[in-house]
Amino acid sequence: MQYTLSILVENQAGVLSKISGLFSRRSFNIDSLAVGITADPSISRITIVANGDEYVVEQLEKQLNKLIPVIKVKRLVEGEFISRELSLIKVHSSAAKRFEIIKIAELMGAKIIDVATTTVTVEFCETSEKTKTLLDLLKPYGIREIVRTGTVAIDKGSATASK
Repeated sequence: MQYTLSILVENQAGVLSKISGLFSRRSFNIDSLAVGITADPSISRITIVANGDEYVVEQLEKQLNKLIPVIKVKRLVEGEFISRELSLIKVHSSAAKRFEIIKIAELMGAKIIDVATTTVTVEFCETSEKTKTLLDLLKPYGIREIVRTGTVAIDKGSATASK
């Protein structure tokens, strides 16, 4: 099963290394990792998406809470949070196929950010599922390069992950 963890940490050097090391020691693979400062510059938020079983995730939560720079760990519940990832996709584009690629991007809600003689670069900010759909649609044209951020997530409604 896929789990999304939101971790508030002190914004200091070495914190990410401690957290990723904990996952590594437990042989738990991280599918997505995103880090950024919060409204308080002394605190960073780490969003981790990983696959595993309930027992291992519970153990990881307990171990994370023991780390000194960790302020709070929260497991986000499926259906109760909003998540997005940013993708930049460079697609091979002959002049004859360019309109088709642009149309696919428009239909999916993506933005064309660069057009060259042989490529079109698309920007897409959506869920990982919708990103997969866009990639499947663009694959027949020849994807030259993909750059994706890690998933960021936030609780729906008025709930927050603050201290």
